[in-house]
Amino acid sequence: MDFAASLPTILNAMTLSAVPILLAALGEVFSERAGLVNIGLEGVMAVGAFVAFAVGKATGNLWLGLLMGMLAGVIINMIYGFCTINLCSDQVVTGMAINVLAPAIALFGYNMFVGSNPDNATSVVMDHLAIPGLSAIPLLGDAFFNQQALAYLAFIAVPIIMYFFKYFRAGLSFRSVGENPQAAETLGINVIRTKYVACILCGIFTAAGGAFLSICTTPIYTNGIVAGRGFIALATVIFGRWSALGVLGASLLFGFFDGVNIALQAQFNAAPTMFFKMIPYVFTIVALIIFGAKNAGPKANGQPYNREMR
Repeated sequence: MDFAASLPTILNAMTLSAVPILLAALGEVFSERAGLVNIGLEGVMAVGAFVAFAVGKATGNLWLGLLMGMLAGVIINMIYGFCTINLCSDQVVTGMAINVLAPAIALFGYNMFVGSNPDNATSVVMDHLAIPGLSAIPLLGDAFFNQQALAYLAFIAVPIIMYFFKYFRAGLSFRSVGENPQAAETLGINVIRTKYVACILCGIFTAAGGAFLSICTTPIYTNGIVAGRGFIALATVIFGRWSALGVLGASLLFGFFDGVNIALQAQFNAAPTMFFKMIPYVFTIVALIIFGAKNAGPKANGQPYNREMR
């Protein structure tokens, strides 16, 4: 493969692939910082993707579709929140249940909305907004400064979230709840409320990641459009060491390997496409093996909390 000639294609694909994973991973950062390991991101993204597509197509307003998709993601994620926070159910099992329930809801909605007419599965995508001057930078300009508004918002959210967790009292409360909820409660922090706020934020960001796939990436909605990206987002949180900046780097790295996959498919079109599609997922597995054992995350991650257990 001529790497230099393929680099613009790889970089453009990198950004497109990284944004939905970045959004879902940022939502998971909020969740895990509050001690909630939510492996149901795949399901929340599926619902967000379908609702954003359906509302956007029905109303002709993609921003309204995005908002409704995020609302649907919050509703689905509140099921996870109620079960894990109030009922103290196992977080992994509950997350897997969400991954079964939510895509089924999206599939039911897809069958009802699209039906037997494939034209109903087509819509429009958000326009690209080129930043004057910056978009003309060789190689990087088109990849980073000629994107949809939702992509810009995802990148802007990274430094804001970093600042939130480091300097804001609410961010420090999140971190304390994830480390030691009993001690946080004695300091006057409402642990239950903090966990629910984390669920809401996780639902918003994760559903936005799913919505990006259906209203920014492709004008054709297909069932299974998320294609494992929710699990990739979980991996990027571990790889990124539970920080917004680390998650950004991990998302871009996954996107880069996805771009390599696309470039290889274009140059070796006689080879099986699924062989090249494995590349970013193989990288994710290797990254988890290398980094997963070294970083345990917040100490109270995955542990149920009950005030009466103090």
